[in-house]
Amino acid sequence: MSESIENPEEKCYNKKDLVFYRIYDRKEWFKVEFIEQLINGLNLGSIYALMALGYTMVYGIAKMLNFAHGDIIMVGAYTLSVAVSSLKFPPALAIIVSMAVCSLLGVVVEKIAYKPLRNASPLTVLITAIGVSYFLQSLALLIFGSNQRKVESVISVKPMKIGSIDITGESAVTIGVTIIIMICLTLFINKTKTGRAMLAVSEDKGAAQLMGVNVNKTISITFAIGSALAAVAGVLFTSSYGFVGPYTGSLPGIKAFVAAVLGGIGSVPGAMLGGILLGIIESLAKAYISTQLADAIVFGVLIVVLLVKPTGLLGKKRMEKV
Repeated sequence: MSESIENPEEKCYNKKDLVFYRIYDRKEWFKVEFIEQLINGLNLGSIYALMALGYTMVYGIAKMLNFAHGDIIMVGAYTLSVAVSSLKFPPALAIIVSMAVCSLLGVVVEKIAYKPLRNASPLTVLITAIGVSYFLQSLALLIFGSNQRKVESVISVKPMKIGSIDITGESAVTIGVTIIIMICLTLFINKTKTGRAMLAVSEDKGAAQLMGVNVNKTISITFAIGSALAAVAGVLFTSSYGFVGPYTGSLPGIKAFVAAVLGGIGSVPGAMLGGILLGIIESLAKAYISTQLADAIVFGVLIVVLLVKPTGLLGKKRMEKV
């Protein structure tokens, strides 16, 4: 009867074979870990990309920075949690409700807080956006308390294994959904009447209005779409990380703004590229450098890119009449 060998190292008949086996094993382990970290980066980067799309659409069309965008993500996550846990909605219906609530909130915020400041200075709009952000955080704090709330994942896709690489269902769905949304958004902007109106307003509001474009309606639609994307990002974020709190959207919102600037603020493909790159950089920095320095590295990369190419990776220089 043949004797089974439990330890692979027992197969090595001399010291040279043993050293070769250990080096090969370490290389394989490093390669698998590196690919898994890239997948984690794509997962995180996809969430940043969805958030960044909201920033870049609003800036490209309304020429303002909506720093309350991260907190709309938090509202979407809380809406999902309440719909699933308290109201017992099916996951699909809960996601639709979350998107509807965030879209409505985006339009209301635009009408109440931003529309009266349409001709105000950028600093005034920026201060107002920060005020809206703190208002939403405080409201969530009063309603739900300061403790983080556990959220069950609404993604029921089973984990996949490709060779030695493990891919969670949340990662696969997040990456796939982001790609689909990116394609649909690009087609919407370039092929539909509303999308072409958005392009016209982004180029010249005055000329677009003279050509019959309803500028106020176009900006409201932009806020609605951006806020719906924020809701999707909130759903994917809570499904991946399993919690939501009053300040859940703060740091991811800032990083999404960094992603939008990195890719080129105002550019939809730039927001996608910036988000993916930011997620990969953050994931690799946490895995191979330091979890404490990861955020500093992310912002450091932004500084370097802006020093080399101030308009961002896919941004374009624009001449403005003064």
